[in-house]
Amino acid sequence: MRDIFVLFCTRGLRLFAFGLVSVILVFFLTERGFDTGQVGWLLSLTLIGDSAISLLLTTRADRWGRRRTLMISGLLMAFAGLAVLLTGNFWLLTLAMTIGVISPAGNEVGPFLAVEQAALAHIVEPAQRTHYIAWYNVAGFSATALGALTGGTLSGLLQKSGIPALASYEYLFVFYAGAGFILAFLSGWLSEAVEIKTAAVTNRGFIANWTGLHQSRSIVLRLSALFALDAFAGGFIVQSIMAYWFYLKFGASNFALGSVFFATNILSGISALAAVPLAKRIGLVNTMVFTHLPSNLMLMAVPLMPNFTLAAGLLLVRHLISQMDVPTRQSYVMAVVVPSEYSAANGITATVRSLGSGLAPSLAGGLLTIAPLVNAPIFLAGGLKILYDLALYRGFSHIKPPEETSS
Repeated sequence: MRDIFVLFCTRGLRLFAFGLVSVILVFFLTERGFDTGQVGWLLSLTLIGDSAISLLLTTRADRWGRRRTLMISGLLMAFAGLAVLLTGNFWLLTLAMTIGVISPAGNEVGPFLAVEQAALAHIVEPAQRTHYIAWYNVAGFSATALGALTGGTLSGLLQKSGIPALASYEYLFVFYAGAGFILAFLSGWLSEAVEIKTAAVTNRGFIANWTGLHQSRSIVLRLSALFALDAFAGGFIVQSIMAYWFYLKFGASNFALGSVFFATNILSGISALAAVPLAKRIGLVNTMVFTHLPSNLMLMAVPLMPNFTLAAGLLLVRHLISQMDVPTRQSYVMAVVVPSEYSAANGITATVRSLGSGLAPSLAGGLLTIAPLVNAPIFLAGGLKILYDLALYRGFSHIKPPEETSS
């Protein structure tokens, strides 16, 4: 139970910090003098850099040690926070944010998720895997919600008290850097139970050795291709981009944006919990697809709303079901690979998701600079996500996890 407690604590602290800076990240960068096109490229390169670091660490975590990998990841997060504070040069900032770990979307980036879920799946019973992963996601969504609310509210209060906007955002990055150091410390508290105790990853040539996959390579690569499409679509609507879209479209304030994204993340947590009984009834893949499709139709309707209240309200309704695919997707990956491949499979699928999402913000940033196309990122996101849902159902609805075939 100590390991579960530590894993939930690190998840909560990390996602609070991610949410804290995600709402103000684009505003911070524009205050630094970057235009929206540069910001889009910076966000894209940040996500791509996080992907590369994640792939390197997660494909080796089961061999190097999961605790050690998480400690390194915490230090990379601290490095990114300090770098943002210390330089305003575009290229130095790009390099620092690419090497370090920072979240433009407010959700998971870096190696953390893959390794923590591998550890969690390793210490709980298979029948309880989706349950714990759902609560793990609730901890994350709740922490992101509090972080977004705090980031929007605190920066607004600081500015109202006379502190310049740029300085108000820098205070938040001081906390962000500190959170990275705390995460590195907490990860050292995990016990040996989270580690693979035998040399279970067999070297079967260069590819198997490099990826950490030896039995499940085919299914992981097929899933990864689909997850990349979904993430590419999601990259058009990362939280930072959506916050800026609400500002451009409706003139929304930091207070309003913080409140909206607090609520969306709380509802996302509820959505993740609701996925558990539904998945037991209709299966993991069916839950992913049958809840994701209507949520994407609602997403595409958000720009059609005539005012901020209705647009934000529809976004909130969407988040009641939009995240049911998250714990089910993560549990499904764990169900179709062997334990010695947990970190690697998580890492590869998470990395391709990060790479996919990393390509889109640069395109979204460019579209936001063109007034007639300001809604295009949302329409693109919804349409591509629907294609993903249909392809996932066709390709994987017949591949059942063990707990579904044995019942």
